[in-house]
Amino acid sequence: MLAIRLLVALTACFASTSVLAECRVGALDAFPERARIHVPVSPSAGAMPLVILLHGSTSTGAEMLRESQLAGTADRHGFIVVAPDGGIAAGRGYVWNIPGVATVTGAMPAKDARDDTAYLTGLIDRMVATGCADRSRVYATGLSGGGRMVSWLGCVDPRRFAAIAPVVGLRAGRPLGSDPRRVDPATCRPRAALPVLAFSGDADTTNPIAGGGAPYWQYPQTAALQRWATLNGCTEPYARDVGKGVYEQGYARCRGGATVAARVMRGGKHSWSVVDNEAMWAFLAQHRR
Repeated sequence: MLAIRLLVALTACFASTSVLAECRVGALDAFPERARIHVPVSPSAGAMPLVILLHGSTSTGAEMLRESQLAGTADRHGFIVVAPDGGIAAGRGYVWNIPGVATVTGAMPAKDARDDTAYLTGLIDRMVATGCADRSRVYATGLSGGGRMVSWLGCVDPRRFAAIAPVVGLRAGRPLGSDPRRVDPATCRPRAALPVLAFSGDADTTNPIAGGGAPYWQYPQTAALQRWATLNGCTEPYARDVGKGVYEQGYARCRGGATVAARVMRGGKHSWSVVDNEAMWAFLAQHRR
């Protein structure tokens, strides 16, 4: 009798797990972000990887999904993309609420502005609850101000993400008050290693990789890379060419299998054109939580 009861219990357990793992695509129709959720053309019956895609300042999720062309990449590789709007209306679109950092308008976020960190992590939870998103394979990327927001998420909630890939917007905390050309280490102290691959262009005049630009940029990309390398316990710096007109600077031998790198397009400017979507996905797909 004991064996029979055990068999019944195990059967019920597996049945429950199967129900939880089933992707209920129709449940996504109730999401306010539905118009900016892309499910691959041949969705899996179970949980799929999820890529959070964040737009640049004064843009929208719909524009970012269109500009990035990540929907096509998702169709080829079987992952979901969700491209929400930032929480603060600005210009013809929205900006992201990064605590303690002025937006592109020059103003600090209002006290009653939406908490975009809580909103985005809640969005992940809602996607996972449908059975369509795999909690162990959640990734984030974003352009410019969206890249800064992705960097902030990596600083404050790294365990939510298996890897991040900021585009023309890699940060590792706020600029130091006494010297904005340096990173303030107190503003980015993640408690877990996080793989990072950034994309940028060496002709970017909005967020110059050598530093400068708006007050929230200032420190150079190399400073952000070095800070993430320190946070991830990396010990081996390297530089290499990875294709025609593209080179990579990074760090290997990091804690927990994480790596830190930036791919720089020679002549690349402040746009998604510096990104190789296939290379980005190949990097993200290597990692799980």
